[in-house]
Amino acid sequence: MCTVTFVPLNETNFVLTSNRDEAPNRLSLAPDFDEINQVKILYPKDEISGGTWIGASEKNRVLCILNGGFGWHERQVKYRHSRGIIVKDLLVSENLQKSVSRYDLERIEPFTLVMVDWIDSLRCYELIWDGIAKHFNELAVEPMIWSSSTLYTEAMKNERVQWFDAFKKEQDLTPATLLNFHKVAGKGNLDYGIIMDRGFVKTTSITQIRKEYNKLDMHFFDLVNAKDSSTTLTTLQLLNE
Repeated sequence: MCTVTFVPLNETNFVLTSNRDEAPNRLSLAPDFDEINQVKILYPKDEISGGTWIGASEKNRVLCILNGGFGWHERQVKYRHSRGIIVKDLLVSENLQKSVSRYDLERIEPFTLVMVDWIDSLRCYELIWDGIAKHFNELAVEPMIWSSSTLYTEAMKNERVQWFDAFKKEQDLTPATLLNFHKVAGKGNLDYGIIMDRGFVKTTSITQIRKEYNKLDMHFFDLVNAKDSSTTLTTLQLLNE
């Protein structure tokens, strides 16, 4: 997994959309609430690992993980725990940057983690774990697209960036148009279209998070079972909103 776009709508609001590419028989549950360390979080659960690839918390934080770091890696026989557990742990941490610095990633499979935090102002971070070292950076708050390094070559990633750049020039950036991008960009290209299908792995769901002031809506589109759901999480409101 997967494909992720992040688009700020103004200084405080944003849309983050994720296509999950996974084995079609790997089940996931629609988003629901959970509470960890007295912090309410909202996420779709992977039934095998108990973790998640995307989630939001009342700590004014959204996280989304992609498999792989900078490039393809050879999988080990066993890892310490699922990468999806990291998402849940960091969603409820008191201080995101300190928690990232202290988090033990030894014997964890490489990943790329997109983090959006608005505890004082809207900020976007990226954590890449290459299996040896952490690479943590604050990013410009601007439209971006990520593609999983385990599924897509650099050439495929670059072409997807071109699709996204063309989309930005042709369309107003709204939740509706962004959702449509995640449904139709590269349509007909089963190998690396935004909705892909290689048989053993395919796009199984789309999750879109829409943050508007102190309200966060998570829309989940189950493409395997043709079911949709929508859930709202109330977060803290910034003083300047």
